[in-house]
Amino acid sequence: MTFGAPDTGDTAWLLVCTAMVLLMTPGLAFFYGGMVRSKSVLNMMMMSLSAIAVVWLLWLMFGYSMVFGDNFFGGWIGNPVQFAGLQDLLGGTYSGDAVSIPLVGTVPALVFAAFQAGFAMVTVALISGAVADRMRFVPWIVFAALWSVLVYFPVAHWVFSIDGLTSATGGWISNRLGAIDFAGGTAVEINAGMAGLVLALVVGNRAGWPRDPMRPHNLPAVMLGAGLLWFGWFGFNAGSALAADGVAAVALVNTLGAGAMSMAAWLVVEKVRDGKATSFGAASGVVAGLVAITPSCTSVTPIGAAGVGIAAGALCALAIGLKYRFGYDDSLDVVGVHLVGGVVGTLMIGLLASAHMPAGVDGLLYGGGFHQLWVQLVAVVVVMAYTGIVTVVIALAIKAVMGVRADAQHEADGLDEHEHAESAYDFAVGHGGSGGHGLFGKK
Repeated sequence: MTFGAPDTGDTAWLLVCTAMVLLMTPGLAFFYGGMVRSKSVLNMMMMSLSAIAVVWLLWLMFGYSMVFGDNFFGGWIGNPVQFAGLQDLLGGTYSGDAVSIPLVGTVPALVFAAFQAGFAMVTVALISGAVADRMRFVPWIVFAALWSVLVYFPVAHWVFSIDGLTSATGGWISNRLGAIDFAGGTAVEINAGMAGLVLALVVGNRAGWPRDPMRPHNLPAVMLGAGLLWFGWFGFNAGSALAADGVAAVALVNTLGAGAMSMAAWLVVEKVRDGKATSFGAASGVVAGLVAITPSCTSVTPIGAAGVGIAAGALCALAIGLKYRFGYDDSLDVVGVHLVGGVVGTLMIGLLASAHMPAGVDGLLYGGGFHQLWVQLVAVVVVMAYTGIVTVVIALAIKAVMGVRADAQHEADGLDEHEHAESAYDFAVGHGGSGGHGLFGKK
């Protein structure tokens, strides 16, 4: 981190991207909320939205420092007190002819901190989809806090903390291993997907699953959520360039292309397999493509991004059926979309990366050999193993201390009423007229 005058163009771009990334968590709330049954929609949305408060408090206190501080505890995390309270991001002169404030690259360090906080928030929120309709709200809050500290912050340090960006020494995956993960295929997507799988197994299957149909109750909300996510993802990926430049342009175009082609591939799979192409499939396909292009958006050409999207859309459409084969109730396909999509996108860097792109690396199909593919595979396996093990410990500890599963009757009635004393929809019907009563009372 340095001091100086921020570049106004880059700062304006990152301010906009920060707002776009922060919108992704409410967008996810609509996406997930529409997928569940009407009796638990508010609970589902609250699980997403609550991540904003939980993560921001931790991020402010020490989370940013754990991710972007100098290597600490053998490089497992960043120094948790180096930027505690964000105090070191506040000094300097903000006005006059001698503006000099803390910078990350060419943008104010405070803007960068808020931008990265949005990544942490949506990552935690993603996990909730795997345990929809059956996990109590307070244990979810405890899980979100512990998981942020013990899993997300360390893994994000390994991936996002670049040597010399905010501190002298950064994470080992990006700086020592040399894996490419531009905006979070490992730290966000694989991380959340693996945690969702573990939490779903610990909490258990929904009552009646898979025997009873559990269809999405509001497909327009799903489509709205997918649109908000796609909009926010341009900020997520292109904003990670930290500048309004050519790198951001490549990331933006590839984000558009991968999402579009993944949607098309998912719909083709649906049409061939089921005979119908659905709106639900279109929304899921878009998200699968966005997941896969997240790590690779500055590594592949626009043609390569189309290939990433097609692979992600087809493979994720097939992968969502694995839960029926293996008997785990991943309610909203966090595993099938985010874990599988994250793995696809991260590994395809090793195949489709082009040295003509900003990352400057050739994959196997561009004559680069197997090295980058091997490096990407190591990053995937390590993150999956670490996240899986630590999430098991967290989930089992919470289960032993306070329980995680909603009461059977509460689950049957719906969590909205029992966890929040609210209902998303008022189905009461007023009756009038038959007894000689008008709109305003007796005649």
